[in-house]
Amino acid sequence: MKKKGDVAESKKKTVAELVKLFDEYKIIGILNMKDLPAKQLQRIKKTLREQAKFFMTKRRLMKIAIEKTKDKDLEKIIPCLEGMPALLFTKEDPFQLATVISKNKSKAPIKPGQETPNDIKISAGPTSFMPGPIIGELGSVGIKTSIQDGKLKIEKDTIVAKQGDIVDEKLAGILSRFGIEPVEVGLNLVAAYDNGTIYEKDILFVDEQEYIDNIQLASANALALAMETGIFTDETIKILLSKAHQNALCLALETDILTNETINNILSKADAQSKLIKSMIKEV
Repeated sequence: MKKKGDVAESKKKTVAELVKLFDEYKIIGILNMKDLPAKQLQRIKKTLREQAKFFMTKRRLMKIAIEKTKDKDLEKIIPCLEGMPALLFTKEDPFQLATVISKNKSKAPIKPGQETPNDIKISAGPTSFMPGPIIGELGSVGIKTSIQDGKLKIEKDTIVAKQGDIVDEKLAGILSRFGIEPVEVGLNLVAAYDNGTIYEKDILFVDEQEYIDNIQLASANALALAMETGIFTDETIKILLSKAHQNALCLALETDILTNETINNILSKADAQSKLIKSMIKEV
């Protein structure tokens, strides 16, 4: 059994270790560990082992360590210490860290009392369930069934819970029996601290493909605008010069200005016009 002095010494060591980590690492991920199963946590920690150092302790000890650090900007992370806070110390770019965390999420069953992350649907079709009490259970959540080849059949697609609904024990059990896992389990990265700057989760978790598509669209629009307004850049100069050359050539041909490029066309046009006049004279 630990004595009071032992507990106090243990807390001092924890704070000292945190202070050392705060001084060593300038990029820190702030996590909320609430509702994260131990199995998934161990798997994720193993994945991140070479990229980040995981540290979990009481919020109060984290605040004490923050107050003892040389970097006073670290106080910015205190409001981000939500739920069951934990810290990830890393030298990786915070956006790269967010990408790794996002890719290491997995599906899990929903538990009674949890909020649904999105609408939950049970699709129409045959099931492996034999007729029995389950008919009433399914009916209680709005699922209509019939019997086909001795097994239950779901008559039509049914939304059994809307996004944001709190799931009760009965519905959680039904979803489990259907093998439906609507919850995405993984590290909840609340924010990241990078040399005095706080990046919140809505900035960190950007859809990479959407981001790339937006950049490509912006580039195409900028090129079109530069072309339309005649702005010379490395990307537009060849196209604009080619366009100017083509316009000048068309103008020269239209006004019969003789150049090395137009003389053959103008002479051909003159020859064709003279032949037309001769033929008109003969007819007269």
